[in-house]
Amino acid sequence: MRILGIVCDTHDSGIALLQDGVPALVLEEERFSRQKHTFKFPLLSLEAAFAELKLGIGDIDVMTTPWDTRQLRRTFTKAVLGHLPASLSLLRPGANTAQDGGIVFLTTWLKYELRRRFGFARLPPIVQVGHHDAHAAIFFASPFEEAAVLVMDGFGDVAATSAYVGSGNRLDCRWRGSFFDSLGMLYSLVTYHLGFAPFEEGTVMALAACGGDTYAARFKDLVRFEKGGQFSLNPDYLRHDRYGQIRPFTRKFLDIFGPPRRRDEPITDRHRDLAFALQATTEDTVLHVVRALAASHPSRNLCLTGGVALNCVANARILRDTDYRRVWVPPCASDTGAPLGSALWHEHQTLGRPRTFELTHPYYGTTYGDEEIACALDQAGLSYRRLGEADLIAEVARRLAEGQIVGWFQGRFEMGPRALGNRSILADPRSVTMKDQLNARIKQREPFRPFAPAVLVERASEFFEIDQPDPFMTMAPRVRADKVQLIAAAVHVDGTGRIQTVDRADNPRYHRLIEEFGRLTGVPILLNTSYNRREPIVASPADAVACYLQSGMDALAIGDFLAVGRKP
Repeated sequence: MRILGIVCDTHDSGIALLQDGVPALVLEEERFSRQKHTFKFPLLSLEAAFAELKLGIGDIDVMTTPWDTRQLRRTFTKAVLGHLPASLSLLRPGANTAQDGGIVFLTTWLKYELRRRFGFARLPPIVQVGHHDAHAAIFFASPFEEAAVLVMDGFGDVAATSAYVGSGNRLDCRWRGSFFDSLGMLYSLVTYHLGFAPFEEGTVMALAACGGDTYAARFKDLVRFEKGGQFSLNPDYLRHDRYGQIRPFTRKFLDIFGPPRRRDEPITDRHRDLAFALQATTEDTVLHVVRALAASHPSRNLCLTGGVALNCVANARILRDTDYRRVWVPPCASDTGAPLGSALWHEHQTLGRPRTFELTHPYYGTTYGDEEIACALDQAGLSYRRLGEADLIAEVARRLAEGQIVGWFQGRFEMGPRALGNRSILADPRSVTMKDQLNARIKQREPFRPFAPAVLVERASEFFEIDQPDPFMTMAPRVRADKVQLIAAAVHVDGTGRIQTVDRADNPRYHRLIEEFGRLTGVPILLNTSYNRREPIVASPADAVACYLQSGMDALAIGDFLAVGRKP
């Protein structure tokens, strides 16, 4: 049974191919098109998948999409008619920059695009899966036989928050919040108000740690807690249900929290304090929902997904401040995981097939051989050597210990928005100046944004206040006080670190590299940031070489090859 999940005509387009319940490939179109969060039809992803697996469209049994457009049309119509004439503004361009209005005709558009690409070939039937159902279905790939499942995002077909209970190969939706009472939407709207672009909520989360509590008490008034873990947004401050992103805030909000910041305007204490207030309210709201879920269902396992689940600071608080003993967030919690989720829902919930798969690693991108790597290096005129694994690891670890910055390109690329050891730029976490070096030479990011520590899973609790694995970089626990100075570059201003625990079984080469660095330095941790420079994370050897040449990396470890500089 081959099920192809697909997203098109909305942000983060891509595909996921499930074969007998096991992912074969999970591909985001942006990795191939080189356009972040692209809306484009995922033709390049389809071509890459079919070429690698030697399949055609006729080999697919079912195609799934993670949107129920009938429900979405009802919701959208209700919204447009809800507060006439003001709510007609929801029809204007720019009312929602994260979605394309054409999504309400998704199946028609998808069939048109498939016919354009594949002509008169037999097309598989297309099954629509509810958006939150698709997010929740990642439970079927979790380590849990039973768990509570919480979906929180900007919006789905009918809601922005949904609570489920999962057991075996079944999911049961217990409740849904309303469409416009959206914590994800609130975070996005304040992100735009602070002068940041769509999908830069993570930047605001980092900025929040630099702020103070000037607005914290007043901001809490924006969210009203209700029974059973539900909540609503206060209309005294918000008008997004009438104007979308065009004019989402009332005069009361602007009088209290100030006018919007222009993107080229300096960041002031007011902006930092507003970010702090937003993050504090987000954490409190997430905890309110989660505690009610824990009280209503006996499971001490929690699956958390949807875009809000990328808030690693809030996730760490769930683990620290609630009754849940295990919290699992997939690497593709945002809409990058929606194609996979829709396929999993159809496989298990619709067809009733048993679970046979657990997602222990994120490496479901395309593969690249030695010939393609060598060709990319030769075409760029790079000087390189091919090394055995032991020699490669020894030399890269030595260079890192000496303070060099190394590009690390290995195997299949990761699913989701974060580099997790196969498309990473690595550095020494011990020097506090390394953050500035990475920014000045390569990343050119805001100085307040942290870089992530990748730590051997068996040593994680020695350095961080966490007692469970986190292989997908979804938690930001506190760094233990006696370790802060040892890994100064990996510690955010609030004393946390967005960790990735690395297990030998899931990524043996990456684990060996960190282990060797630990042997040389006494610190079994590397500073890890995504292999990119103001573009999507690199996918191919050609992408990696191009980024290397445009940046200030000292060396590139790509497969079994080590490149250092150009040929003389």
